[in-house]
Amino acid sequence: MKSVDYIKAAIRQFRRNLLRSMLTGLGIVIGIAAVIIVISAGQGMKGFILGQFNQFGTNILQTETRVPSTGSIESGESAMAQATGTVITTLTLNDMAAIRKIPNIRTNYAAQFGQDIAVAPNGSKKTVNIFGTSATMMEIDTAELSVGRFYTEEDDAGLVRVVVLGSNVARDLFEDTDPVGQKIKLKQRNFEVIGVFKPRGFVFMDYDSFVYMPIKTLQKQVLGIDYINFILSQYEDKDKMPETIADVEALMRERHNIDPTDPDKDDFIVSSSQDIEDILDTVLGGFTILLIALAVISLIVGGVGIMNIMFVSVLERTFEIGLRKALGAKRDQILKQFLTEAVIITGIGGISGIITGVAISFLISWGAATQGFAWPFVVPLYGIILAVGFSSICGLVFGIYPARRAANLDPIEALRYE
Repeated sequence: MKSVDYIKAAIRQFRRNLLRSMLTGLGIVIGIAAVIIVISAGQGMKGFILGQFNQFGTNILQTETRVPSTGSIESGESAMAQATGTVITTLTLNDMAAIRKIPNIRTNYAAQFGQDIAVAPNGSKKTVNIFGTSATMMEIDTAELSVGRFYTEEDDAGLVRVVVLGSNVARDLFEDTDPVGQKIKLKQRNFEVIGVFKPRGFVFMDYDSFVYMPIKTLQKQVLGIDYINFILSQYEDKDKMPETIADVEALMRERHNIDPTDPDKDDFIVSSSQDIEDILDTVLGGFTILLIALAVISLIVGGVGIMNIMFVSVLERTFEIGLRKALGAKRDQILKQFLTEAVIITGIGGISGIITGVAISFLISWGAATQGFAWPFVVPLYGIILAVGFSSICGLVFGIYPARRAANLDPIEALRYE
């Protein structure tokens, strides 16, 4: 028999027991679909998170405050210290100006957070996060204004009381009224609204519920401080990023009188968008492997189901096998026939699983998009290859033993079976 004859015979057998064959392959369908969905969801989540970060600009370096290590457990020590109230006051606007002079730095801006209750002229109140930034923020950030303008460097230098509202703040305080030109109260002082941002969605924090103001105005007239939370810098040449990070670190150590041979004493940390992507790859990679391992369990269960059904098929067709052997069929022909049937079942299950997985992945992406999340629809080629590989292995591994049992039947004993 030729290979095509084995395939035709397997397809005839599949059609003869259609419902049983479909139920047999259901475990394979579920397992393969799960593999596709997990890989697609992981890539979609990565694309979504990176897309959120890219809203703040591309090719960026962030210099933020850090609690110097005490020499014990460095990992997480700074975050824990700051979460429990430790405030680092050494990062300043002068540091921002110094970093901007580094050759590969195109521009940068400083930022400081605050919080207060904003009160509109109509009496509406809303607790808001205040985001004080340099006017150069708009040279890096991709946010767009729906009305009005952003504040200028002159506004910042002159401590002018102006604010730009996030879309949710504008809606909650002024409803359908144009807020530009009106005033809101913060810390019992009037601030003129000069602009409103377009909605930008939830970007790890609800920036649509932020009030933006010149950073010096926030420092001097609202918070009464002279330090900042972080500096966001945009570099020009990506190939020079490692040396640019080294330049920023060297500059900060010099300005903060930190021994360059003892980085544990750094009161700052410099990270890049590439660092964020590497962390995402590590976290999502581990999570994806875990979920794929769970999906593989479904594939194994499906494979065991195929093996059981193949044993039933061998039992049901014992007389047929004996007759074929008596008529001259060879052992390897019987083996190939039953192995082909197992591969056909898993192959059809694999194709159905791929189609199902891709369809559900698309629905997840579409559903996220309807809720305002920029969740890309991604099904990597390696995911398809992995799914096809799994289904093929299941067909061979779980079909080989029943096929060998059929091939090893004694023709005389098989003919007596009926």
